[in-house]
Amino acid sequence: MSLTTSIRGPIRSIVRRRHRTEEATVGWLAVSPALILLTCLLFGPAVAVILFSFTDWQLGAATFHFVGTENFAALWADPPFWKALVNTCLYVAIVVPGTVALGLATALLIEASPGLRGFYRAVHFLPVMSTMSAMAVVWGTMLHPGIGLVNRALAAFGVSGINWLRDEHTALLALALIGIWQGFGFAMVLFVSGLKAVPQQLYDAAAVDGADGLLDRLRIVTLPMLGPVTMFVIILTASRAFEVFDSVRVLTQGGPNYASEVLLNRLYSESFDYLRTGYGAALTVVYLAIVIALTLAQARFIERRVHYS
Repeated sequence: MSLTTSIRGPIRSIVRRRHRTEEATVGWLAVSPALILLTCLLFGPAVAVILFSFTDWQLGAATFHFVGTENFAALWADPPFWKALVNTCLYVAIVVPGTVALGLATALLIEASPGLRGFYRAVHFLPVMSTMSAMAVVWGTMLHPGIGLVNRALAAFGVSGINWLRDEHTALLALALIGIWQGFGFAMVLFVSGLKAVPQQLYDAAAVDGADGLLDRLRIVTLPMLGPVTMFVIILTASRAFEVFDSVRVLTQGGPNYASEVLLNRLYSESFDYLRTGYGAALTVVYLAIVIALTLAQARFIERRVHYS
């Protein structure tokens, strides 16, 4: 074996290691801007909120003290917090099935009708593109007990005098209906995309097997094939429903008597209205933990039931 042959192997190994090092360096340089942005905009603030949750800091104060878990203990004993948590869960329980059902029904109707599909899609998608703060003002006028369009329409059926946003029994329901109105257009677009991906051959095969009725086609072909889309819509809708804030802040401010109080509005009030920033940070930590846990549990629960038939 010549000297050249004996040293060729180690040289190749050194060259390969150098190439791998250069590739790793280039890779880290490529992702470093994204890592810096994530650290500054996501991870850094999250760590800061967790740290502030163990302090008594008030917004604008020059000093603060660590108080351990006192904020979390106060949160546990705070009736408005539990009211906000229950209201948020009720809001999600109304908005998610309502948005999914209405979005799917609208998508089926649009795809079943060949004319003016683009127009109907645009009309139903408009609420998604609207600023909720501005639309809340419009809804506040529509739900006015005296001059509101909703009560005037109900008066034709003998129903009158409902103070939608100032009645403890209707405030949260009114907000949930507004949430459904805003979100079902996005669900409709996703379901329309899912319907277009369903092969026509499956409907033909179902018809050959005798499932040629509308409900049979929906049960045997359409709904199973829309399983992944439905899972995505449910998770996305639930996440957005947990983030409800604008409509509550503009229309009810959590009233009357905390009947429409939700977690994000409670968080905002404690942090910026009452300047109890440490307590608001503790509430934020609990809120994030609840949202993450429910999202993971929901994804795992639904994914087990998503299949193609």
